[in-house]
Amino acid sequence: MKKSCVLVSGGAGYIGSHTAVELIAAGYDVVIVDNLSNSDIAAVEGIRRITGTEIPFVEADCCDREAFRRVFERYEFDSVIHFAASKAVNESVRKPLEYYGNNLTSFMNVISLMREFGRRNIVFSSSCTVYGEPDRQPVTERTPRKPATSPYGNTKQMCEDILRDSVGAYEGMRGIALRYFNPIGAHPSALIGELPRGVPQNLVPYITQTAAGLRECLSVFGDDYPTPDGSCIRDYIDVVDLARAHVAAIRRMIENRSAEPYEVFNVGTGRGVSVLELVHRFEEVNHLKLNYRIAPRREGDIVAIWADPTLANTELGWRAERTLDETLASAWKWEKRLRGIE
Repeated sequence: MKKSCVLVSGGAGYIGSHTAVELIAAGYDVVIVDNLSNSDIAAVEGIRRITGTEIPFVEADCCDREAFRRVFERYEFDSVIHFAASKAVNESVRKPLEYYGNNLTSFMNVISLMREFGRRNIVFSSSCTVYGEPDRQPVTERTPRKPATSPYGNTKQMCEDILRDSVGAYEGMRGIALRYFNPIGAHPSALIGELPRGVPQNLVPYITQTAAGLRECLSVFGDDYPTPDGSCIRDYIDVVDLARAHVAAIRRMIENRSAEPYEVFNVGTGRGVSVLELVHRFEEVNHLKLNYRIAPRREGDIVAIWADPTLANTELGWRAERTLDETLASAWKWEKRLRGIE
């Protein structure tokens, strides 16, 4: 029986590279397309080393329809996981047109080419940002989406709507939107992990770079929020656990187990952890002290959000398994390997 093949757009990125590894481990073939604008070819080499598989890689921009079309012409795949997007909340506030242009165009190209070539299944990389500032915690898939607090969050809402409407209109197409919470950590091998360009936009890479001496001081944005310690609360999920959720979503569609042609799942741990709690836990797990300071609140940040992952647990047969300590240890192991620290 011929193996199912999955196209992973943005597959050289942080979550995409870990998902490619888990897909291969689960018996799927993988093709990666990435323009390397916010990723590195080293991630593809890391995937190949972990899996012992020569994965096809195409350097192309998903916004360039003709270049992207050639990928569809060349490779036989029945499913797509779409990661390719700009993803920094505060950067999107400064550069809204770039975010709308990149994130919407690339996604519409994916849907359009899937229709043209008869490819059926798509998993969309969505985000808990679609909930905005929720009225109550934890959020379920039925929690109302609120006006986005950033252009980045708005592109996620809009792409979800594009997927819902496309699946409704085009017979045979199925889609799952996975609403991630906050992915952190790295593969246990330390061969792939988060590799930000320039100054990290996410908390854990800034923590690890501060621990490694690349950054002088970590800024904690706000200690006056209405939370137990005054810092923001998030649901931090191990990136390998998150990657496995994509495998479960692909399998659900291929095996015709979807309850509806378009489905949405929260992918989180179900536990809220504050920024300061995460900082202190990193220090304890890795036996070091971080230089950090309290800075003013950051534009676009919400106070608190964490998931109710019950639907993903029951319907996808997926659950978060790795502990926060394991995840923070893997993040530091990856940083040390990058910097040649023993």
